Amino acid sequence: MATTVVPPRKTNRIGLEPAVYKGSKSTLCAGCGHNAITERIIEAFYEMGVEPHRVAKFSGIGCSSKSPAYFLGSTHGFNAVHGRMPSVATGTLLANRTLLGIGVSGDGDTASIGIGQFVHLMRRNLPLIYIIEDNGCYGLTKGQFSATADRGSVLKNGVVNDLPPIDTCALAIELGATYVARSFSGDKKQLLALLEGAIAHRGTAMLDVISPCVTFNDHEGSTKSYSYVKDHDEPLGEVSFIPFFGDIMVDYDPGSTTEVTLHDGSRLLLKKLDSGYDPTSKVEALRVLSESHDNGEVITGLFYVKTGQPNFLDLLNIVDEPLATLPEAKVRPPKSALDEVMESLR
Repeated sequence: MATTVVPPRKTNRIGLEPAVYKGSKSTLCAGCGHNAITERIIEAFYEMGVEPHRVAKFSGIGCSSKSPAYFLGSTHGFNAVHGRMPSVATGTLLANRTLLGIGVSGDGDTASIGIGQFVHLMRRNLPLIYIIEDNGCYGLTKGQFSATADRGSVLKNGVVNDLPPIDTCALAIELGATYVARSFSGDKKQLLALLEGAIAHRGTAMLDVISPCVTFNDHEGSTKSYSYVKDHDEPLGEVSFIPFFGDIMVDYDPGSTTEVTLHDGSRLLLKKLDSGYDPTSKVEALRVLSESHDNGEVITGLFYVKTGQPNFLDLLNIVDEPLATLPEAKVRPPKSALDEVMESLR
């Protein structure tokens, strides 16, 4: 009698299967770039061996903000009102710094109604992965231009955008984010490496991901279509990620590669195509972004990273324990402390 051989289950370093990192079935349009981003998020968290119960996921309003339903289905989540995801994420991570936060927003949710909250989140360097699924339009409300749409881009109905775009990457770098990158939803290798680096980083990691809207913004004249990005994509270089638990024997040419060690000991290897580019220099990053706009290029890669900057939770001296678990003796000042304060105000 033949014996049936059961193949071993595919698991990650903490023994979990890929299915644990998936969510509900997507209800977005077939071919939407947002779905490709979701696939990379699932892959990144699986490969990094992140425990799902340690993750908190956030979103605002829009097509992009449906994405958290499609990954890490057993994870804590909060769908905030339009443009207000940063506030909810900030409060959550202040209350429990043991959580790993990931926020998914859109170019409308971030660069229009939510721009004020985005600005303050970036300057605080809150330890949060902030993903902008950037299609240059309002895909949930019939495809109007968003604030990231390039000047001269054309809607399906022929309307031309006359306004200059907001570059969320340049804004994030200028304001204080410590890990800033741009990628394309169709570039699986680059996007996965950037996401894994963001998971290992302990500060604001802002990823602007060009994600074509197949319904309203994937036609000739759009600068955020699949064909335009593929024709105009100019990578800064090849990004490789080596997790802290991975093999440290890597074959690369030190003369053309920059190595960045992240907070948990993981490493990013940036093989330069642009000779002399320094990803730790704000000035260099802003120069490259400005030049790419002038040349009509979609520059992708890791623009800026700084690992020595204290994050918002460190600056506030937040304790390691979740605040809700602290006993009254720790959160309520004793009478002697209050008497001292009152005495100082006399």
